Amino acid sequence: MPTTKSASEHITDEVTAWPGVNAVTGERGEWSFRVGDEELGHLHGDRVAHFGFPRDVGSRLRDEGRVGPHPVNRHSPRLAARDLTTPADVDDVIALMRLNYDRIAATD
Repeated sequence: MPTTKSASEHITDEVTAWPGVNAVTGERGEWSFRVGDEELGHLHGDRVAHFGFPRDVGSRLRDEGRVGPHPVNRHSPRLAARDLTTPADVDDVIALMRLNYDRIAATD
């Protein structure tokens, strides 16, 4: 019988396949994707992904409806959250992680 991967398993498999990306448990129990000291984003189980973006990028992503406010600071355009409800959410979380990965890799 085939098994279906959970959202976090699918995201982990995809994101950790990129050069230099490690996944580690963070200080608050979150599953964090990192390149060196930089975080691409992190997961809270199969429920939600959290991100940090430059202010202009975070504002644009909110305007596009791709992310919503982060629960720690709902007013900061730098901090963002994305629920993991559908397969499309999982795919977009991977794309959002890639957005941060490409930005971080360009500064190395």
